[in-house]
Amino acid sequence: MRLLVFLGFLLAIDWYAFQAFRVLSQGWSGSARLALAILYWSVPVSALILLLLAAYTNVPQSAKAFYTILRTLVFIAYLSKVMILPLLLIDDLRRLAAWIGDRISQSTPNVDNSRSRFLAQMGILLGSIPFATLTYGIIRNPYRYKVFRETIKLKNLPSALEGLRIVQISDIHSGSFTFKEPVKHAIDLINAEQPDLVFFTGDLVNDRAEEMLPYLDVFDKIRARYGVFSVLGNHDYGDYVAWENIEAKRANLEQLKNIHQQLGWQLLLNEHKILSIRDQSVAIIGVENHSALARFPKRGDLARAMNGTENTVLKLLLSHDPTHWDLEVNGLFRDIAITFSGHTHGFQFGVEIPGFRWSPAQFLYKQWAGLYQKGQQYLYVNRGLGFLGYPGRVGILPEVALIELRRS
Repeated sequence: MRLLVFLGFLLAIDWYAFQAFRVLSQGWSGSARLALAILYWSVPVSALILLLLAAYTNVPQSAKAFYTILRTLVFIAYLSKVMILPLLLIDDLRRLAAWIGDRISQSTPNVDNSRSRFLAQMGILLGSIPFATLTYGIIRNPYRYKVFRETIKLKNLPSALEGLRIVQISDIHSGSFTFKEPVKHAIDLINAEQPDLVFFTGDLVNDRAEEMLPYLDVFDKIRARYGVFSVLGNHDYGDYVAWENIEAKRANLEQLKNIHQQLGWQLLLNEHKILSIRDQSVAIIGVENHSALARFPKRGDLARAMNGTENTVLKLLLSHDPTHWDLEVNGLFRDIAITFSGHTHGFQFGVEIPGFRWSPAQFLYKQWAGLYQKGQQYLYVNRGLGFLGYPGRVGILPEVALIELRRS
C-alpha cells in the first residue's frame, strides 16, 4: 500500500509538471504535441517499471552499475520536475484569485485566466538547471581526476627532508565504480608524480570487501619510494550491511585487511611505522576511524598509535574523518605536524574557483576539502578518488593530492 501511495505521489508530480510543457506546446501542430506527450510520459513510466523490477528481483552484479545510474537519473528527473512546481503553483494561485475576483464582482471577466506562458517557460528553465548539471556530472566527471598540489612549510623540518613528496588518495569506494579502464588513469597520475610516500585514508569499499576484487590489478600498481600506507574508513567496517551473523561481518573485515596486504599497502590499525628517510626518522601514524560525530565510529586510539614515536623528527597522521583533528589531534597531540583525512568527498557537489569555494559539505564539516592550519599543525582533507550514492561529481572533482614539504 505504501508503495502504491508513493508511486501515486510521483505520478502526481509528473502530471502537474506536464502542465508547463502543455502550455509551452500551445500553437504546435497536433502531431508535435502528441510526440511531446509520448516522449514525456515514456520516461517516467519506463523508469518506474525498471525500478520496480530492481526492487523485487535479484539484480545481477554486472547490472548493478546500470541500476545505480538509472536510480540517479530518476531522482534527477523528479528533482527537476519539483523545481517547476512552485512557478506553476504561483500561476494557479494567480488564476484562482482572478476567478474569485470575477465571481465577487459578477462582471464580465476581463482577466486572462489561462496559464501564463512566461511562468511555464521560467519553470522549465529552472528545472533544466539541476537536470543539466547533475546529468553532466554523471557523464563527464566521475573519472575526471585532478591533481591538487600544496606546499606545506614546517618550522622544524630537517633540511634533509626538504622537498619530500607525499601523494594522498582517499575514499576509493570501489563498489561504486561503473567502469574499470578510466580508474587506471588515476594510478598513472599518482606514479607520474614519483612520490616518496603514498597515503590512502580510508573507505576502500562501500560495504563488502569483495567490491575491491576486480580492482586489485589496478591499485597494486601504485608505487612510492618509501611505501604505501593506509587506514580504514567508516564504510570499511561493513556497518551498513544487514549481515546474516556477526561472524560474516568479521570475516568481511578480515578479507578487507588481507586485500590491503595483497595491494602491497601497509595498513595501520592504531599503530605506527618508523621510517628512515634520508637518514631522518619519520613516523607514519595510522588510526582506525574516529569521528566527533555520533553517527560514525569511534575506534581510534591515537595515544596507543603514538606510543614509541617520541624521538622521531617528523610525525604524519592518517585519520579518515577530519573531525578527529579538532576533537583530539590539535589539542592533545601537538607534535603531529600534518594530519591526512578524507571522508567528506566535498559532497561531490560545489563550486571551486580561485578566491571562492562553496559546498553543502561546509554546513556539516568545519574542514571539508583542502589544506587547513592551526598554529604549527596542518590538516589536509582529500576530496576523494571515487564516489558514493550520486555516481558523479559537479564542481568538486575526484582528487589525487600532492603535498610537498618545505622548511619555513
